[in-house]
Amino acid sequence: MKMVTLSKVTLVFAVALLGWAYQATRPPPPAILGASGGLPITSPRVRLKDGRHLAYMEAGVHKENARYKVIFVHGFASTKERGFPVSQELVEELGIYMLFFDRAGYGDSDANPKRCLKSDATDVEELADALQLGDKFYVVGCSMGGYVAWSCLHYIPHRLAGVSLVVPAVNYWWPLPDDVRRSAYGKLDARDRRTFWIAHHAPPLLCAWLTQTWFPTSPIVRGERGAFTAKDWEILTELWKRESGQLDRAKATRQGTYESLCRDATILFGSWEFDPTEMRDPFPDGEGVVSIWQGYEDRIVQVEIQRHAARRLPWVRYHEHPEAGHALPDMDGVGDEIVRELVLGVGEAPPQSEPRRGS
Repeated sequence: MKMVTLSKVTLVFAVALLGWAYQATRPPPPAILGASGGLPITSPRVRLKDGRHLAYMEAGVHKENARYKVIFVHGFASTKERGFPVSQELVEELGIYMLFFDRAGYGDSDANPKRCLKSDATDVEELADALQLGDKFYVVGCSMGGYVAWSCLHYIPHRLAGVSLVVPAVNYWWPLPDDVRRSAYGKLDARDRRTFWIAHHAPPLLCAWLTQTWFPTSPIVRGERGAFTAKDWEILTELWKRESGQLDRAKATRQGTYESLCRDATILFGSWEFDPTEMRDPFPDGEGVVSIWQGYEDRIVQVEIQRHAARRLPWVRYHEHPEAGHALPDMDGVGDEIVRELVLGVGEAPPQSEPRRGS
C-alpha cells in the first residue's frame, strides 16, 4: 500500500513538474507600446527596416555642428535616460553630439522576437543612419551594453570611428583558458552562478527562474547591495538621490522581464558566433581607438576575463583602476577620461593592479 501511495505521489509530482516546465518555456507576450489602452510612448522614435521602432534621446551640441558623434549603449535593467557622466565643459570644448537609445525590449523601444548579437549591432547602425550621423560614429558600451559594443566591432567595424567598452559584461562560456574561467566564475556568488548556468544551458527556463519565489536568484540581476562594493554603493546611492523624481526605474522593464532582462542574459551567456579575443584590429592604421575600462574591485564583471581579452588583443587600450568597482564610470572625472580618449585618442592607462594572492 505504501509503495502504491508513493508511486501516486511521484506521478503527481512529475506531472506538476512537467506542467510547470511547459508553462515556463512559453514566453509571455510583450506589452504593446502605443496601443489603445496600452503603454504610452513618451520618446521620439525611428522606424527600422523590420518595422520595429527604437526610442532615442539626444544631448550635447547640435548634430549639425558636432565634430564627434557618439552613440551610448545602456546596461542591464536601464534605459537611455541613465545617460553617461561626461561634463558639459568637455562636450562643448570638443563639440560632441551624444545619442542615447533604449535597446530592443527596453523602455520605449519595441521588443525584437529575433533579437541576437547581430541584430543588436545592426540596430545601432540603422539608428545612426536614420538620424543621419554619417559614415562613421563612436560607440560607448557600458556594462551589459558592452556585449553590444563587441557585436559592433564584429559586425559593423566599417562604421566605427572608435569604441569604448566600459566595465563590459563578460561571458563565462567564451573560449577561455581553464584557469581564467575557474578563477572568474568561482568568485561569483553561488546564486549568480546558478542563474548564469541556467541562462547558458537552459535559456527557455530563465524567465520562470527569475520570476519564481521559491528559491533565491541572482543578487546581480536583482541589484542587491551585496553585488556591489562599499564604494560602488556610496556612488550609486548619491546618484539615486540626485535622480530622484527624474528617472522612472520601472520604465526599463515596462514591456516585461522576458523581453528585457531575460533576453540580455540569454544572449550574453549564450553561444556566440564569434570569439571576441580573436578579433582583428578595426583600425590597423591607428585611425581609431578601442579601449576597455575595468575596476579591479568589480564584483559584477570579473577582472580576470578583461585581462585575458587585453592580452589577446594588443591593439586594445586596457585601463584597470585598482580601487574601482562596477561604478567606475561614475567616479569623479572618469567619464571625461573615457570620452576624451575615445574621440582624441589621447590619454594614458593608469597603473594597473597586480594580481593579489588568492585572487
